[in-house]
Amino acid sequence: MDELVAAVRRGDADEVRALLESGADPETFDDGLPVLCRAVAAYDEPVAEALLEAGADPLRRLPDGSTPLLRAVDGGSHHMVYALASHRVPLPAPEREDLLARARRWTEAGVEAELRRLTGLTGPVERSRVEDDEVGCWCEQLTLGGLTVRDEHRAVLTSMEERYGIRTSFDELVARALAHPDRDHMVWSDVVFTLGRRLDEETWQWTRDLLNHPDRLHRLLAADVMLFLILGDPVKGGDPFWGRERELVPWAEQEQDPEVLAVILQAMTHDSAPEIEAVGLSHLTHPDPRVRALVTDALQQSEDGRSLARPESLTAVLTLARDEDPGVREAACRWLAHYRGREPEVGDALVALTHDERQPIRIWAVSGLARRDDPRCVETEHRIGPVDEERRGDERLMDVWRYQRRQEAAEHS
Repeated sequence: MDELVAAVRRGDADEVRALLESGADPETFDDGLPVLCRAVAAYDEPVAEALLEAGADPLRRLPDGSTPLLRAVDGGSHHMVYALASHRVPLPAPEREDLLARARRWTEAGVEAELRRLTGLTGPVERSRVEDDEVGCWCEQLTLGGLTVRDEHRAVLTSMEERYGIRTSFDELVARALAHPDRDHMVWSDVVFTLGRRLDEETWQWTRDLLNHPDRLHRLLAADVMLFLILGDPVKGGDPFWGRERELVPWAEQEQDPEVLAVILQAMTHDSAPEIEAVGLSHLTHPDPRVRALVTDALQQSEDGRSLARPESLTAVLTLARDEDPGVREAACRWLAHYRGREPEVGDALVALTHDERQPIRIWAVSGLARRDDPRCVETEHRIGPVDEERRGDERLMDVWRYQRRQEAAEHS
């Protein structure tokens, strides 16, 4: 059993699984607590999941009256709480109420205030930023007197309320998101995800009204939710607001904040209405590259990729392909790579982009030439350069080979 304790302490999930499969007890104790509590305190989700799968009980009552699940709530990790709470389906009603009450207490008191109450200390709080590369979000971690917590309690409360069928008011969810005013914060993201899956007319109207708010953060949140509402629910299916993107045109025409405008454009460019394309073209020279990078998404190509909705669109994209910002150039290059019109300037622009400093752009450019059956794809392929392990499976890297096979087939036909 000491081996299991040591493996949990090291965070070696593979070793933990191997020991459990060999008969180690998932309820092994470490300093008077189940090893699951050790994994929870370390925010070690892989180890916690291995223990849960082997039979560790997240609802085991501990000497202080808590459970591993309640300790996870205290720790403030949205994903850890979800892992433990979803282990038993359904979670018994008393434990469900305890979970929600615990998360609500942290949310209402505030993380730092509750941390000080629990430790009884008044000294400085150590703060650090924790990135979650898998989901692209972050949170703040606070430590005082040896106790460490993360500031995701509002996300815990929001996701668990949603899970248990509690429809929290729109205004309350807005307030939770704005308590962490960053699109990449876990709480903001979870609120957007929750509202974006409601897919009802009431939420659509409330969100659209929020776009009129004088505060930019309220408008940013509204734009974020609008984007999710338009995309719909990929799990349950249904996208009732697909095709209503043109309702956002007035806001895209008047919005002055570049971050808010960029999200509005991202939300509305799934529609091919002429007025949306006109809005995109109007931002061709916008000073913020985040906005310019979205212009091409508003410039629709026909379904067969061989014509444009507006004659000035191609000129606009060719201009963006020479933009000083690499993100803008990549967006333009991607658009050109899918374009099948035979204008020679398209091929010339793609050849020029094969010299770009960024490899993803060079890959798109060479791929675009090959898809256009432009023989210059062969001589420019070497400009892509060596690719790392992550890109070796990229299908675009095979486009020159496919072009050559088509040529050989044509010669022998």
